Amino acid sequence: MAVHHSFEGGTLDDDGRLRRTGTLWSCIAHIITAVIGSGVLSLAWSTAQLGWIAGPVSLLCFAIITYVSAFLLSDCYRSPDPVKGMRNYSYMDAVRVFLGTKRMWVCGLLQYLSMYGTDVAYVITTATSMRAIGKSNCYHREGHSARCHYGSSFYMLLFGIIQIVMSQIPDIHNMEWLSVVAAIMSFSYSSIGLGLGFAKVIENGRIAGGIAGVPAAKVEKKIWNAFEALGDIAFAYPYSLILLEIQDTLKSPPPENRTMKRASMVAIFITTFFYFCCGCFGYAAFGDNTPGNLLTGIVNGEGFFEPFWLVDFANVCIIVHLVGGYQMYSQPIFAAAERWLISTYPNSRFANKSYTLRLPLVPAFRMNLFRLCFRTVFVMSTTGIALFFPYFNSVLGLLGAMNFWPLAIYFPVEMYFVQKKIGAWTRKWIILRIFSLFCLILTILGFIGSFEALISAKLS
Repeated sequence: MAVHHSFEGGTLDDDGRLRRTGTLWSCIAHIITAVIGSGVLSLAWSTAQLGWIAGPVSLLCFAIITYVSAFLLSDCYRSPDPVKGMRNYSYMDAVRVFLGTKRMWVCGLLQYLSMYGTDVAYVITTATSMRAIGKSNCYHREGHSARCHYGSSFYMLLFGIIQIVMSQIPDIHNMEWLSVVAAIMSFSYSSIGLGLGFAKVIENGRIAGGIAGVPAAKVEKKIWNAFEALGDIAFAYPYSLILLEIQDTLKSPPPENRTMKRASMVAIFITTFFYFCCGCFGYAAFGDNTPGNLLTGIVNGEGFFEPFWLVDFANVCIIVHLVGGYQMYSQPIFAAAERWLISTYPNSRFANKSYTLRLPLVPAFRMNLFRLCFRTVFVMSTTGIALFFPYFNSVLGLLGAMNFWPLAIYFPVEMYFVQKKIGAWTRKWIILRIFSLFCLILTILGFIGSFEALISAKLS
């Protein structure tokens, strides 16, 4: 039974931290906010590259892999016992306890690099959606054949300014409202993409596409595109790099691992439904001309033009969602940096002193100088990199491939072996080793294809 203590500022949990209040539904909202992000918009293109058999099968396989990963990792929140053991507040804490300090540093480097890269991808995606609103209105006014060109740099800078303000949210525990809003937005634009794709199929009177997917002029180009598509799908699903941080928001009882497993099953089922619908209906609507971004792309005059107001609304939903998604991936980095500075310099006023700021029309909030400076520099750096590499599909594929196997597969499997004391060459050991090897091959293929596409786009 959990023991709670009261103090002047609120109620404490049995570990001395503020009492956790997260529920199954807030956990589902956090997961959906983390999962249904910019990746869903690339799935029609990914399905088009893989074709009508390999595309849907890949979506289903990655959904199953993601749930297995979440199932294994959720038991690592407490150790040695998954229900009554000591809490591991983050992914790095769990790896340190189960696998040692050396692998903890490797995990930390990959985890924070992946979170940072995801924020870069969200800057690119948000700017793309902002630009798409202008283009949609232009096509409506001037006609579908008009030359409507808008740059993305201004919109990236605008999103960066918004994130500098949003980054002053103290921590992930104060983000439940933002996750709920972001989850609603993700449902909205995914549903609109699904509906527009379905309407386009009805309008065409046929299902476009083929078994082999989009043809290419050269065999090697077809292979690169297929590999890049795997990387995009890998980016769209896993949320293991912040799973334990989300689990740390849950109240207990019931046991946190039980709630997380239920939340993961519900959230993955919902996201897989939307992924299948967006990916398959997008490909069925446009066939070989399927754009890289379902709601913003135009290929050979093919894309969603009308109703323009609905396309605009969908892109507004994407923008609002990614404001929350950006925070979901940046808050763990902020927390780690602040914990390190406070523990290293406990007497520093720069790190520990807070000031109350009162502004008209908003509640008073506490401001910390280190928080303001570090988080501002962080947002500026992600915006700067996005300005230099504004390539949607290639960046998503590279990030997905980079973190998929080590963070979603390798570390959860290795920690599961240690926690459950599974011996070598037992049946469960062999099955999980084969599972890990299969996922490693997928990661290598996705990384190669996405890296080739990124370099080709930069040099072209």
